[in-house]
Amino acid sequence: MASTSGKDDNKQYDYDYFVIGGGSGGVRSSRIAAKHGARVALAEAKKLGGTCVNVGCVPKKLFCYASHFRELFHDAEGYGWPKIDMKLEDHNWKKFIESKNAEIQRLNNAYEKNQKDNNVTIIKGYAKLKDKNTVVIDGKEYTSKYILLAVGGRPVLPKIEGREHIITSDDAFFLEKLPKKVIIVGGGYIALEFACIFNGFGSDVTLILRGKTILSSFDEDVRSKLSDELKKNGIKFQFETEVERVEKVSDDSFRVKFKNDNTPVDTNLVMFAIGRHPEIENLGLDAAGVKTDSKGVVQVDDYSQTNVSNIYAVGDCTDRKALTPVAIQEGQYLADMLFNNQQPRKVDYATVGTTVFSEPSIGTCGVTEKEAKEKYGEDGYDVYESSFKPMFVQLPKRDRKSYVKLIVENKSQRVVGIHIMDHAAPEIIQMCSVAIRAGATKELFDHSVGIHPTSAEEIVQIREKRKKKDEEKK
Repeated sequence: MASTSGKDDNKQYDYDYFVIGGGSGGVRSSRIAAKHGARVALAEAKKLGGTCVNVGCVPKKLFCYASHFRELFHDAEGYGWPKIDMKLEDHNWKKFIESKNAEIQRLNNAYEKNQKDNNVTIIKGYAKLKDKNTVVIDGKEYTSKYILLAVGGRPVLPKIEGREHIITSDDAFFLEKLPKKVIIVGGGYIALEFACIFNGFGSDVTLILRGKTILSSFDEDVRSKLSDELKKNGIKFQFETEVERVEKVSDDSFRVKFKNDNTPVDTNLVMFAIGRHPEIENLGLDAAGVKTDSKGVVQVDDYSQTNVSNIYAVGDCTDRKALTPVAIQEGQYLADMLFNNQQPRKVDYATVGTTVFSEPSIGTCGVTEKEAKEKYGEDGYDVYESSFKPMFVQLPKRDRKSYVKLIVENKSQRVVGIHIMDHAAPEIIQMCSVAIRAGATKELFDHSVGIHPTSAEEIVQIREKRKKKDEEKK
């Protein structure tokens, strides 16, 4: 793996580094490369910030915050405040969207200023590869020694009759009004998060899932317990169900019909969240000889290099772990390697913490129990778990449970998996990922003093091993 500084590069190219895509990975990599002295260009047809800033993490978290208040107003009565029963109609959706848009625009401007302050040339327009060293934008050609593909992905649309009546998660951030009834198709984290968001605002929400469970890649116990909590919140589920077509009934009403002859359902909004696809159409990958798999995923090695030696790719278009902080670290490592003579570094995907901003939220890091069984064997690991009622809901007398699960590898006694369901799970799991990455043992957890009263203290206070399934049957 070569490590070459742009400062020593000859001037046969217009740039040392040409980045296609102004999302999290592309922005970080271009800025770091420029700070190392490389001549850098960044091409982006839309606003800087990519999915995360414009139609992903940032607006989604603002939507989550906004959707929590109706429940908080209700719970406040238990703490002595006047009873306030807020309904969907009480919310000023127009004002909220205007505030959200203003914040996103502030971030767009900050991203652009930061790039320019670090001498990154921003070129507005759709970029296409002509060959392995040439990029074309609006008919103008630019040459570069290295090229980075950081084009992200887009929501997958179903090939069904009436697909023009559905929306994706991208569209949800720009709705003109709150829908009273919502159908969301999908069982992944985006589907669940939006189900909780709309439910929080007061919409009637139904989740349609093709499979038998939510969050198929997450730990089984967390999936089961989260399903229970979402049902308590009033979210309805239809498992093993597929949508056949969507019909428009009126200006804001649609009828959803199913393949398995379930009774059709009328709703005000139909949203599909069934995955994302790399944004590689018309990128010119064939002209440059860059390989993709059957799903359009750009193929890269451990250091983000494609099969074409001077072309690299990071972020969602490589589908290694489609998370904003992962793309940022991939981009950082790449820029350091190419332009600062640093040794190549691999991203440790196995210890990346992640969260689902459901209500309650979940946070997870390390192996699931299924993965532990496959990796260490039936008797090669132990499980420690705790299910409890969080303190906040005691006075409002809300029926809600939290859950903590530790998976410990027997031989080394290292904690190799942590799974949390709690309102604070997204904040807690961050430092848990540090502990797992550091190889912390169960003994270290046991002898760490808890912070009381918090949900997080459960992590260091679980002492009893859970019985194995076969032991429970005896």
